[in-house]
Amino acid sequence: MRSSHALDRTGITFDDDHAVANAGLVMTATLAERLGIETLVNEIVDLGDRPGAARPGPKVMTLVHSIVAGGDCIDDADMLRSGATGAVLSHRVMAPSTLGTFLRSFTFGHVRQLDKVAGTVLARAWAAGAGPGDAPMTIDLDSTVCEVHGHHKQGAAYGYTHALGLHPMLATRADTGEVLHVRQRKGSANTARGAVPFACELVARVRRAGATGSLTVRADSGFFSEKLITACKRLSVSFSLTVRQIPQVKGAIEAIPEADWTPIDYTEKGEAQVAETTYKGDRLIVRRTRLIGPQAELWPDWRHHGFVTDREGDAVELDEDHRRHAVTELAIRDLKEGAGMNHCPSGRFFANAAWLVLSTLAHHLVRWTCSLGLQIDGPVVAKTIRRRFIALPGRFTRSARKLRLRLPSGWPWRDAFLAAVHRLRALPLLA
Repeated sequence: MRSSHALDRTGITFDDDHAVANAGLVMTATLAERLGIETLVNEIVDLGDRPGAARPGPKVMTLVHSIVAGGDCIDDADMLRSGATGAVLSHRVMAPSTLGTFLRSFTFGHVRQLDKVAGTVLARAWAAGAGPGDAPMTIDLDSTVCEVHGHHKQGAAYGYTHALGLHPMLATRADTGEVLHVRQRKGSANTARGAVPFACELVARVRRAGATGSLTVRADSGFFSEKLITACKRLSVSFSLTVRQIPQVKGAIEAIPEADWTPIDYTEKGEAQVAETTYKGDRLIVRRTRLIGPQAELWPDWRHHGFVTDREGDAVELDEDHRRHAVTELAIRDLKEGAGMNHCPSGRFFANAAWLVLSTLAHHLVRWTCSLGLQIDGPVVAKTIRRRFIALPGRFTRSARKLRLRLPSGWPWRDAFLAAVHRLRALPLLA
């Protein structure tokens, strides 16, 4: 019988120069190389004579791969410098102190340069097979609060969540969870602040990237405004926007005849119905819900949830589709959970704005690795992909002048991993 004290007698040393932490980064590094991200950054991002301006490409890629591996602060990039981890990457790994200087040098214009990189990389990945092509695409607008720690963070404030942080706005692709566009904002920013120009930039970006099919924008009541509806109509984009319960909307709902309400599936202890009317010339589809049974005494009256849309189709089906706006929370979860946007690491506002764009690049690399390499359709859970395919221990060996990356035997997802690497290596090199 094995002694229970065997672990106590096991020696531990950190001396293997050939060991690789997160060997699965070879997949995302291969994809990043095929998309030419490092070269693109060197061409577009120009910090001039500001500190940390030299070689922006390796710095951006170091931060991106640190976030892919689960890093949520600048110092976590040091993991990529351990053992032979850097050998699975296609770029030089930079030190955290250098990366911090680099990020603190960003201004609004430099963040926009990085944003341009993200848009170009999106177009390249979609051209490689990850895009919607001429199929219809639904885009979800939302915002979130990214917490900060400490009281010396530029732009941080207490917002509607009563948590100290920044309040970025983002747009996600409903069927894949890709973050199509982001914009960092102060923590005190209203939900809809900058929504109209953001939506215009968003539509232009996805059109340039190759989305030629019909577009639909969904959003909750925080984004509801006449200006946004007008912008969508001008851009020939369909919309599905939750309305606030203002007096005009309440009046329109109260005027709906009782015979127009159609029952829909709901929970066992409640009931729901859908009806339709108009609001300022647009379709106003309303869902009303209430509890039944003993609990109904708590909320005996109907609660109404309405949205305006210009789409054609059955009101019940459109209501079901509008409720799917909640999938955007899954993309936000992956941006935050154990990764880049878990918190904003810098005290400088524009450094955190750049960090947000880098987090979306890392977010995309994981998803494109799944769609182009692993051939997984639809949204994925980044935590699962990271655990199965990224956080792999490995070791480099050399035989007959050939370098080989050795991974654990018996790994359950071995075949999928090897097939993904083969597919990613077959993509055309765009650098």
